Amino acid sequence: MSQPAPTSVLPPRLFRGRLSVEAQTALLAPVLALLVAVLAANLLVLAYGESPAAILGLLLAGTWGSAYGIGQVLFKATPLILTGIAVALPFRAGLFNIGAEGQAVVGALATGVVGASLPAGTPWPVAIPLAAGAGFGAGALWGGLPGWLRGRFGAHEVILTIMLNFVALALANYVTVSGFALPETLHGPPIVGGAELSRLSRFFPALHGSAASTAFFGALGVALLSWWLLFRTVFGYEVRVLGGSLAAAVGSGIPPARIMTLVMAIAGGCAGLVGTSSVQGYKHYYEDGFSGGIGFMGIAVALLGRNHPLGLILAALLFGTLSQGGLAINARVPKELVEILQAVIILAVIASSQEVARVLRRTGGGR
Repeated sequence: MSQPAPTSVLPPRLFRGRLSVEAQTALLAPVLALLVAVLAANLLVLAYGESPAAILGLLLAGTWGSAYGIGQVLFKATPLILTGIAVALPFRAGLFNIGAEGQAVVGALATGVVGASLPAGTPWPVAIPLAAGAGFGAGALWGGLPGWLRGRFGAHEVILTIMLNFVALALANYVTVSGFALPETLHGPPIVGGAELSRLSRFFPALHGSAASTAFFGALGVALLSWWLLFRTVFGYEVRVLGGSLAAAVGSGIPPARIMTLVMAIAGGCAGLVGTSSVQGYKHYYEDGFSGGIGFMGIAVALLGRNHPLGLILAALLFGTLSQGGLAINARVPKELVEILQAVIILAVIASSQEVARVLRRTGGGR
């Protein structure tokens, strides 16, 4: 006598037979993580004797409820998109890039140095690409080195990129204090006017006062290019094959060392473009210590975005909202609450991914 088919806990018309287990997991795991984070946030707010609804209202009012808040969310999401891509691209090749922080720092430093060294009258069609290109090149060098060492000698990219973070921070500090910085400051001279990116308030006056610049649209463009590179090119196919199985890649004639070097270099270049936001679009000079851990936050963005370039945009906007929202709710609850929520989201995504996939396979929820 045949056994009855197991009943799925998921809506059958929405999921069954339409998406693979991997695709369903990519959709459901972040949703579950956000639900867990909301529950944790409510409990923490209640512990402080405040109303969760009131605090949520303050957070939304200080972010998406005002033009200035929207601008600040976009500003804070811009570097997170870039560092998230720097983590996600190598992950698709089976590599874990922990070095986005260092890659962002050397890239921003290069942007600041080149932007300040250009002749004063350099036109923007020349100055902007040169300054941004210097950042991409420096980041690519910083990322490509561990990729080459991994592919050529089998060195572990996690250890290499962690160590290069410290080297990058020390190098940037040395360059800054040994002559690049203006007297009695920790920042370099201003970049030429032609290398500056316009604030979004120039086109949307309601955003006046926010630090958002056209670098945000540049980050969106980089995300779209990354999607095209991964899913519409031979190189992207080789990256994904390598990430699935080293043996399959070798058997298919794909050179692992070359792919590892290139994908890490491209990832480092993307992180190096952080200078377009912090240097070209915001302060208009390089400042030592500007990064504040955005490279490490890129890991969280990549996890929540499931290492998909388009998912990273949504994840970066969420973390940008939380970052700006922490300032909005600080009068009622500690802004560190937001940092706790970010950690909860990361842990929940990691913990839920395997469990969601297991349930889907057990219940026949995917093809």
